[in-house]
Amino acid sequence: MSRKFPGVRAVFPTTLLLALTLANGTAAAADFPITSSQRSTAQQVSQAGVPLSELAADAPDSYTVKKGDTLWDISKLFLKSPWRWPELWGMNLDQIRNPHLIYPGQVLFLDKSNGRARLSVGRPLQGDGLSGGNGKLSPRIREELLDNSAIASVPMHLIGPFLNEAVVFDDDRLAVAPRIVATQEGRVLLSRGETAYVRGDVSAARTWQVFRSPKPLIDPGTGEVLGYEARHVGTAELKTVGSESEAAVVPSTFTVSQLREEANVGDRLAPLPPSEQDAFAPHPPGQNIAGRIISVYGDGLNAGQNQIVALNKGKRDGLERGHVLALWRSGTVRPDLTAPDRQLMTLPDERHGMLFVFRVFERVSYALILQVQAPVQGGDRFTQP
Repeated sequence: MSRKFPGVRAVFPTTLLLALTLANGTAAAADFPITSSQRSTAQQVSQAGVPLSELAADAPDSYTVKKGDTLWDISKLFLKSPWRWPELWGMNLDQIRNPHLIYPGQVLFLDKSNGRARLSVGRPLQGDGLSGGNGKLSPRIREELLDNSAIASVPMHLIGPFLNEAVVFDDDRLAVAPRIVATQEGRVLLSRGETAYVRGDVSAARTWQVFRSPKPLIDPGTGEVLGYEARHVGTAELKTVGSESEAAVVPSTFTVSQLREEANVGDRLAPLPPSEQDAFAPHPPGQNIAGRIISVYGDGLNAGQNQIVALNKGKRDGLERGHVLALWRSGTVRPDLTAPDRQLMTLPDERHGMLFVFRVFERVSYALILQVQAPVQGGDRFTQP
């Protein structure tokens, strides 16, 4: 039966716009508008919730959101398949604004009816008679004071720096990227607050990223260079724009504003992108997808849980922020010890982890390893979950 909570004001959470992909199996566009038929189909499916069989064995009837929770944590609490988070909310698209507006102190209620389950968020009202009219809240639905910060999709301290610092160039952009050509007093290294002189077109922005040592991102399957991954060094502010003519070259002047490591002559610049630390909820791709890990971010050969990997799929392949992907371990080749000739056999591939896509470029993406049973390395396979 459907559970009712007298005196609880429904505060329908905003949910993932891309829930509409769950209805028709297509990738939703990142921009509006959507068609009326897409909206109608999405409304029908999004309101249906998930089958009761998809609930976790110990899914609670209600849960008070705590500081430090993430959408992924809560999804695992209620669902066998946490990437079905958008379906669990069963929301009308008119109520979908932002998948992130869930706050510590709010109470989530699981409503079970007609063989399906939906989640809603409620806020108990003071003096509503829940405890015999004494103005006190029942311990079952007691709330903490609401925190000002909505909970994140995944732990932001793990991916925050990568949201704005990861830079991937294609051949053309890399060739024309502005570069540091000199420093004051001929220094080899630059520290924070010091002046750097830069050649190249710097008209695109006032604040720039400084990066170095772009390395090729090579598709493990085809050998194609999909882009160049640059290591973030710091940021610099444009002070004066230089000029170039046949008579003289006057480089632009920058002040180094922030550094992770000392900047060098030869380091290149890229415009600082807009902040992307906004809402993106865990959800499955709307279509089949299969790809491979290009590399572990940084200099590592293997990666474990909570580390970052580069993927050989991007926007052109339908990947988008918030997508949850399955990691696969290739089956090993072993001899059949029961056969006289010890015939070799290949064991089936096994799913052994989950990825959360958080940064997407045209041909490559970056993902956080949410869980994994064995070390991840370049060439490992991923698919839709």
